[in-house]
Amino acid sequence: MRAWMAGVGGVVAAGAAGLAYASVVERNWFTLRRFTVPVLPAGAAPIRVLQVSDLHLVPRQQRKIEWVRSLAALEPDFVVDTGDNFAAMDAAPALVHALGPLMDRPGVFVMGSNDYYAPYFKNPAVYLTHRDSLNGIDKPMLPTDELRSAFTSAGWLDLDNARTTVTMGPDVLPVELVGVDDPHIEFDDYAAVAGPASPAAALTVGIMHAPYQRVLDAMTADGAGLLIAGHTHGGQLALPFVGALVTNCDLDRGRAKGMSRWWPGAGAAGRGAPEPADAAYLHVSAGLGTSPYAPARFACRPEATLLTLVARG
Repeated sequence: MRAWMAGVGGVVAAGAAGLAYASVVERNWFTLRRFTVPVLPAGAAPIRVLQVSDLHLVPRQQRKIEWVRSLAALEPDFVVDTGDNFAAMDAAPALVHALGPLMDRPGVFVMGSNDYYAPYFKNPAVYLTHRDSLNGIDKPMLPTDELRSAFTSAGWLDLDNARTTVTMGPDVLPVELVGVDDPHIEFDDYAAVAGPASPAAALTVGIMHAPYQRVLDAMTADGAGLLIAGHTHGGQLALPFVGALVTNCDLDRGRAKGMSRWWPGAGAAGRGAPEPADAAYLHVSAGLGTSPYAPARFACRPEATLLTLVARG
């Protein structure tokens, strides 16, 4: 009995230590990921694209605010914000302060569900199902219009169910951007902006908050060469050598964060299936924050990502 009690005590102590680490240390241990992505025409100069996602900011998070502000020192050519920016009714001014130096750079944004609806307590077990509840309609609304106005006033383009072409990088390359509003709450309307990739563009990039397969398939079928998303938090709680336990959408766990390849039907084919030569690159950010009601990360550090787009081959 003494041995059994000692074993239980050890498990409880280890669990408490893991929870303390996840909630105090790792969720504030911000990191910058870097990927090189060969998607530009031959001979093109590199383009540096910074992705920020899932800040879930509340005003008291000064460490996160200052870390995000420091990203401007990277001097990216372009910024992509993939949503879920704030997590409190009064957080918009703090968010604008955090992103302010980056808003001096050209950029685009799409909204996530937590740019519309305030966070609320959920049973953590719902994340172990296919996805958490979409019943957010009767939840308090965040000041979305205030955030949208701040972004657009700074010159960032609203890519929610929109399509546009911008120029990027030292070669002033034309890059086509197509985005959707958040698929997680079924605000996406890709049909409204669908169409073949522009032959005049050096690259077509698809941008969304939540990487649902219906959107990934449609964008790659139209010829997008790069897809950028957030939402998953990289699983938020992962296991060493196992990875993410959930993605909170219908994307497989192997693609919960980082760079992979995608093509129409990739989800049905399964992870590890042979990739077509023209498969798109898919980057999913693990993001920088958590819900205030689940303030912990384990084996999944909060991150921003610098994507360096280079010539194919």
